[in-house]
Amino acid sequence: MSQPLQRRLLAEYLGSAFLAAVVIGSGIAAQHLSPADVGLELFENATATAAGLFAIILMFGPVSGGHFNPVVSFVDASFGGMRWREALAYAPAQIAGCVTGAIVANAMFAQALVTISTKHRASGAHLFAEVVATLGLMLVIFSLTRTRRGAAAPAAVGAYIGAAYFFTSSTSFANPAIGIGRIFSNTFAGIAPASVPGFVAAQIVGGLAAIALLRALYPDVTPAEAAEVVLPHGDGRSDPGATPGTATATDGHAQPSAR
Repeated sequence: MSQPLQRRLLAEYLGSAFLAAVVIGSGIAAQHLSPADVGLELFENATATAAGLFAIILMFGPVSGGHFNPVVSFVDASFGGMRWREALAYAPAQIAGCVTGAIVANAMFAQALVTISTKHRASGAHLFAEVVATLGLMLVIFSLTRTRRGAAAPAAVGAYIGAAYFFTSSTSFANPAIGIGRIFSNTFAGIAPASVPGFVAAQIVGGLAAIALLRALYPDVTPAEAAEVVLPHGDGRSDPGATPGTATATDGHAQPSAR
């Protein structure tokens, strides 16, 4: 049986809050440490985000799977790894966590608790970059799970996001929840409210493209494999309502059924 939904929602809320605090807090710190050097600011922000995301997935992943991203949850539900009602419950927890994290980051650096960003990002290039960034993130996560290399997911996800800060013009949000959270900090990592709908739409397109590509690359992916995204989570007891195709192992993690 997976962890109770309320416990998983708390983990998603807390993980998302830490993620936003890392992204925004490191952006504010970078502005203070390296004023007038945007390249160095971005490097500091990316490095902190990559390392922080790795640690946050390890902290909360065993409870909720470590999604912290509505697109991850919805793609997971499309493969049967979680119920749609659970994915729909994850999204508000993830968004609320990211908003909380933005407020916490502002407070840690003596900023006003809520400041609305004025940083506009929604050019055509930015939106295309968000499609690419989100597509790549989904391929990293789900291909690792499908090929039974899920233990590498925390490091791989952190490394991908850190790299994507530089190889995408949008600095790779790849996450509707963090996009909404970043509205509430008018700092280096912020995004203007008017830019967010385009970013969210681009991220959804990236998620849909990932579903199509994953089905083409791994046509026999099972619900049990999808249930291990981003990290395996469960308590090892049998669940009468479990998704078909899931077998439970003695280590408490769902294992792929035989193919």
